[in-house]
Amino acid sequence: MKLTGNTIFITGGTSGIGRGLAEALHKLGNKVIISGRRTALLEAVTAANPGMAAITLDVTSIESIQSASRELVEKHPDLNVLFNNAGFMPFDDVSGPIDDGLARELITTNLLGPIRVTSALIEHLKTKPEATVLYTSSVLAFVPIAGNAIYSATKAALHSFALSQRFQLRHTNVRVREIAPPWVDTDLIYKSGDPRAMPLPDFIEQTLAALATDDPEAIVDAIRPMRDNPGANEHALFEAFNQSLVENPIPVGA
Repeated sequence: MKLTGNTIFITGGTSGIGRGLAEALHKLGNKVIISGRRTALLEAVTAANPGMAAITLDVTSIESIQSASRELVEKHPDLNVLFNNAGFMPFDDVSGPIDDGLARELITTNLLGPIRVTSALIEHLKTKPEATVLYTSSVLAFVPIAGNAIYSATKAALHSFALSQRFQLRHTNVRVREIAPPWVDTDLIYKSGDPRAMPLPDFIEQTLAALATDDPEAIVDAIRPMRDNPGANEHALFEAFNQSLVENPIPVGA
């Protein structure tokens, strides 16, 4: 993927990985349009990055997706990169009854959201000489955290969807890429400076380098052992990984 001269739409671009990549790609000379539900946050990010644009979007609403997509194509006809990044990560305990409302919101945001946004823009992207659809999945798509069971499942499903869509688009000019972050020190859970979390600047630097290649998955070196783990013997790493989190929990809240 070329890293300059694109018009890029990023969902969930007001914080964390989304904002970090939006600002990095903006500095490289791309036209970047971010989205989110809160106007104040969109205004703060665009004010800090002159030339960056914003569109209000709620990825849980099909009406919002359709409206934002029409606005995008009208105002930014050169759009050639869609970066599906919006998502959230609550803790859960699936050893007992689950919160059905939370589960539905999580699946709608993390899985249906990117599927619907891509569906709304895919025909436009096909008209471009070079186009890319990016999905933010997670290392948890390959080795789940038991305490984020539903979140991990949405990311595994998104990885599976990306595989199928990549194959079905193989004869078009649209490339499907996947970013699978490790634990990055952002406010997705709680920005804590925990040494187990990858600093955001390091993640952005390594991810940009990976995106500059033709690899379908832009992953950082830190997650390669976990990315390679699924298979007949995957349970051992899964058990060891989750036991380590039981003994040294991820911080929750301030």
